[in-house]
Amino acid sequence: MAAPADHPQTPAERLVGGAIAATWLLWLVGGLYIAGPVIGWLLAALVFAELYTGRAPVARVPGLAWLWLGAMAAMLVILWIGHSNSSLGAGQTIKSSIGWAKGWALLALFLLAGAVLDIRMAVIVRSVCRLGLWTLALLPLFIAAPFLGLPETLWVSPLKIVGGPGPEYFATTLYTIEPGVGTPRWQFFAPWSPAAGMVAVVFILLAAQERVVGWRLAGIAGFLMIALMSQSRLALVALAVIAPAVWAASRIDRGSTWLLAAPVLLGIGMFGTELVAFLDQIMNDFSSARADSSRVRAALGRIALDRWENEAFWFGHGVVENGPHLVEYMPIGSHHSWYGLLFVKGLAGALALGIPLAATLGNLLLRARLGGLQRAGLAMTLTLFLYSFGENLEILAYLFWPALLVIGKALVRVEPDPR
Repeated sequence: MAAPADHPQTPAERLVGGAIAATWLLWLVGGLYIAGPVIGWLLAALVFAELYTGRAPVARVPGLAWLWLGAMAAMLVILWIGHSNSSLGAGQTIKSSIGWAKGWALLALFLLAGAVLDIRMAVIVRSVCRLGLWTLALLPLFIAAPFLGLPETLWVSPLKIVGGPGPEYFATTLYTIEPGVGTPRWQFFAPWSPAAGMVAVVFILLAAQERVVGWRLAGIAGFLMIALMSQSRLALVALAVIAPAVWAASRIDRGSTWLLAAPVLLGIGMFGTELVAFLDQIMNDFSSARADSSRVRAALGRIALDRWENEAFWFGHGVVENGPHLVEYMPIGSHHSWYGLLFVKGLAGALALGIPLAATLGNLLLRARLGGLQRAGLAMTLTLFLYSFGENLEILAYLFWPALLVIGKALVRVEPDPR
């Protein structure tokens, strides 16, 4: 009897499916930040074995996967140059290189693994839906925790000894209290609430690919609750924007799409001034929803741009630095991949991310009409692009790595269905 389509069969599928299913267990022991890089490099070893033995021909690897690999390798060289320019010493350079292996390198390694290894979409999607079901089962605990007087953080795992950006990556946190408001806010298995919103968007879009209605509803419901309870403004924007954008891209060559778009474009032309004023009001409301957060983010961006332009234009400062009291001593360039890259790795680092990301987005926009896999890859790429303006992508790669696998799979060249 044939195995179910969603049942892991290959070593890569068992590793991926098991890791996604074990997310809550890994969160409980503080092991998520360690698991992500370990999985990425194990998959990279499997990729090397497949290519070396010829089971996966090198010619099958999409050019964009090689572009990502070259760009992320360039990130490491840029890091070394930045450290040399700033005279940071061998110890700091080794520490930052390890950080690269746990961050930027994963963007290329997971994407390459998705393109080369036999990891079926059905396995990834079903694992995400199972995780969504477990999330629904655990929600009563998270909702009740602040009202029962349970501690915000249960414990910080001793696994933090391996090193990381901060203790929040190894903490088992039930909820936090929003400063200045006093209301609870949840971050679930992410290090902070907006990051939970990002992961929720990724997993909602993946769960939507599930063919079995019951599993699909469980997956979407579980992660929709995470998106709502994280109170992430960007998560709600992403959910409202990405699905329609992917739908439009998949039907861009159909006359009916242009017929539907014609009255919309006409309305924009007739009421353009009012529309601009309306959007401006929405943006003001968006920022004022958490005025302190928006103020700090804006100040961090201004400091990052000013110091990048005047102090380290090409290769950056090499390391992250904490800002002044004005920004509550938060790292300069945090909450924004581009500001962070410009400050730490200069213009060269920003180009190392911008070029492969733009090329991937353009490729999948053109190929979205070929099938569901390409549309899922486009949705994942749009999510990363949107969140690059609200989060530091490399520091959260250990959480959203299933999105990178799907992008890699979507980049593999396929012949269009003649039907």
